[in-house]
Amino acid sequence: MIYADTSALVKRYLDEPFSTDFDALLERGTMAISRLTIVEVRCALARRRRSREIDALRENRVNAELAADIQAGALQVGDIDATHFTAAYHLIGRLADIPLRTLDALHLAVAEQASAAAFATADKTQASAAEALGFTVHRFY
Repeated sequence: MIYADTSALVKRYLDEPFSTDFDALLERGTMAISRLTIVEVRCALARRRRSREIDALRENRVNAELAADIQAGALQVGDIDATHFTAAYHLIGRLADIPLRTLDALHLAVAEQASAAAFATADKTQASAAEALGFTVHRFY
């Protein structure tokens, strides 16, 4: 299973560099995401609407497309609980030389506990951390 970080997943819904590459990876099978990912996508869309990169209609359509992908089973949504926060806390210590941000550590913890074999990201620091954890990393940058 491939865990998709928000930075990579957004490429499915917005025309960005590597969007076609991400779609090709998704076509290979279901990807795992977390409830955090859904909130982060929502936040990214709202930020882009406020900066006038997209309009409200596009924002609503993308939210509907994400919901449709979840409903169709292309994206498998995992819950986040206290064990994920504890695991993220310890990941920051295990990867002390990598400047992990809070939510990136949480995504990696979710991916580890879901026994994902691979990790998709558009974030260079997160890719380094995922590689250090032994994931096959799909980079979209």
